[in-house]
Amino acid sequence: MSIRIVVADDHPIVRAGIVGLLEAEPGLAVVGEAADGAEAVTVAASERPDLVLMDLRMPQLDGATATARILAEVPGTRVLVLTTYETDDHILAAIEAGASGYLLKAAPQAEILAGIRAVAAGETVLAPSIAAKLVSRVRAEAASVAPPSLSPRELDVLRLVAEGRSNPEIAAALFIGEATVKTHLLHVFEKLEVRDRTRAVTRAMELGIL
Repeated sequence: MSIRIVVADDHPIVRAGIVGLLEAEPGLAVVGEAADGAEAVTVAASERPDLVLMDLRMPQLDGATATARILAEVPGTRVLVLTTYETDDHILAAIEAGASGYLLKAAPQAEILAGIRAVAAGETVLAPSIAAKLVSRVRAEAASVAPPSLSPRELDVLRLVAEGRSNPEIAAALFIGEATVKTHLLHVFEKLEVRDRTRAVTRAMELGIL
């Protein structure tokens, strides 16, 4: 079954190029387009896609706000940010809104396509430059904050989550059951005061745990 995608970008030529790239790729299907954040929310609610490919700076409603609304209205949908902007504020706004990944439009096509498949599969994707910026900023801000104490096994699980591993892959790598992986993740979420895998990774980076 194809991954159903909505493309949100306010530049028609750029949007058409992205749509053309996706439609030429087996296993990907573009089911809707949006020229601004408000339209992205409307189209996502109507089409209920697997993934929304979201630009950040758009009229009417910015990408981060649109992301938060989409995830609230269509919980099964995941959002992958694809933008030209890589400032700290843009990155944090998107991640805090619930985006599962952040890639730059300048990335190679293969990297973008791989990122789409990874996010659709439940993984987290951050462009290397984005991850570096995020780590630099949040570690500086959190230097005076005592991080919560994670057990060695919880850290093992979290590191594999940060690598984009799925629960079955983590279970196989650590020779434990999937139920045990889920239990460790719940403990990590509780200790880091987060609700999902993406935020757990970014919060751990903020606190210098990863």
